Amino acid sequence: MLTKEKVINAISQLPGEFSVDQAIDELILLEKIDRGLAQSEANDVIPDEELDKELPEWLR
Repeated sequence: MLTKEKVINAISQLPGEFSVDQAIDELILLEKIDRGLAQSEANDVIPDEELDKELPEWLR
């Protein structure tokens, strides 16, 4: 879950002028990274061997 501190930090790194779309894209990326890190820490990941098998099907 995002924290106010992380959101403020992300917004403060945007240029002086930015669109709402840029801010939303930045926050979505931040949330996805945060979720991925949490999944990794919880060992909720796909093993490399399984990924190698499933990836060709996902890319069809």
